[in-house]
Amino acid sequence: MARILAHYVTTEMALLGLFELVLSFLLIDAMLMVPGLTTVLSAAPAGLFANGSNLAAILALTIGAIAATIGLYRPEALVDRNSLLLNATVAGLAAFPAELLIIGSTHLGLSGADVLWLAAVLTAWLACILVTRLAVSRVLDRTRFARRVLVVGTSSRALRLCETLRNRRFWRFQPILAGGERMSLTPQALREQRIWGVVLADQAESGPVAEALRSSKLSGVRVYDDTRFYEHHLGRIDLDTIDANWFITTDGFDQTRLGQTAKRATDIAVSLLLLLLACPLMAITALLIKLEGPGPVFYRQKRTGLRGVPFTVFKFRSMTVDAEAGGDPRWAQRQDPRVTRIGSIIRPMRIDELPQLINVLRGEMSMIGPRPERPHFVEQLCRIIPFYHERSCVKPGLTGWAQVNFPYGASVEDAREKLAYDLYYVKNRNLLLDLLILLSTVRVVLFREGAR
Repeated sequence: MARILAHYVTTEMALLGLFELVLSFLLIDAMLMVPGLTTVLSAAPAGLFANGSNLAAILALTIGAIAATIGLYRPEALVDRNSLLLNATVAGLAAFPAELLIIGSTHLGLSGADVLWLAAVLTAWLACILVTRLAVSRVLDRTRFARRVLVVGTSSRALRLCETLRNRRFWRFQPILAGGERMSLTPQALREQRIWGVVLADQAESGPVAEALRSSKLSGVRVYDDTRFYEHHLGRIDLDTIDANWFITTDGFDQTRLGQTAKRATDIAVSLLLLLLACPLMAITALLIKLEGPGPVFYRQKRTGLRGVPFTVFKFRSMTVDAEAGGDPRWAQRQDPRVTRIGSIIRPMRIDELPQLINVLRGEMSMIGPRPERPHFVEQLCRIIPFYHERSCVKPGLTGWAQVNFPYGASVEDAREKLAYDLYYVKNRNLLLDLLILLSTVRVVLFREGAR
């Protein structure tokens, strides 16, 4: 559980988040003390909010929670200035009504001055966050901030790992390939080179390399094989480094009866709450689809569920009635001409998926899990991609680990990449990971990541 949390929020971002939380508290507390700016404290009844520090702490925690949900504490937000500006602005806008609700719920009788004060607080917060992030990114550039990872090996596996780590998403790792160099692997040499960890991408059962790595490992140096490194630090299972025996001998893939009961109870509670909140939106969507032209409001389609058992999934119809007139299932593509005008609006915002909450209530789906695929594609992918069928050992989900880590897939290669994340979820699933995925889905929906 700690490993999952560490993957989602790195140590650097956790420390930055703690610093910004304290900064937010000090900022709000100071602005509460300025005479004439607000009547919040003077109007507060005796109790929790009569103390300015208590109110400042609650407001700061609320802003921090919303910022984390929006994605402000993902590692990418530290190096991508456009992402930082967008995420911080959306977090500030989303925090405004939440903060008003908190203050208003205490029956303080909000005045116009209080609303303006809160707007000033969030504007000041946004400015502080941007200045802080720009300062941190300038002082700790990518090279200094990155963890130096020594990849030992000369095979294609070593080259592929280095190529993966050079992706902008994994900027916090700086790969160094040791295969073609005479680099000492002794503990002292690794520390002198500021090596954060060593990844063994080739077998080294005996010889000088194995002896040096064993000595380094016993001296406290982090040493991984590439399979474990992919899982523990990249949040995915590398399909090229596992075989059938790996599923038997590795840890994970288990869930207690209590865990299954808790997950089912959570599915029911969350789906009922979302259905209640989304009822007005779903009613408007159904009306617009009906007004646009002839055809059913809902779209029913066979999907593969738990252990390969097919079920009928419900969606709002977002494509033309004759979308598959030829009879053969087709992947959705960018700028797909089959998408209707209403569909072009509801698909990027995932509104068309809302009827699947009924599937969750019926027990055919879960809130979190691998996305259900059509039987035609499952049969095709099982022949091409090793271990594709293993993702069906859990219920399919409304959203999943692959959906918050990988853009929409519409090809066999994309399906293979998504399987790497799906297997990670199946192996490590628990309620904490489900909560992290649920929060990340808010970001994915808001910024339309991977939508088609």
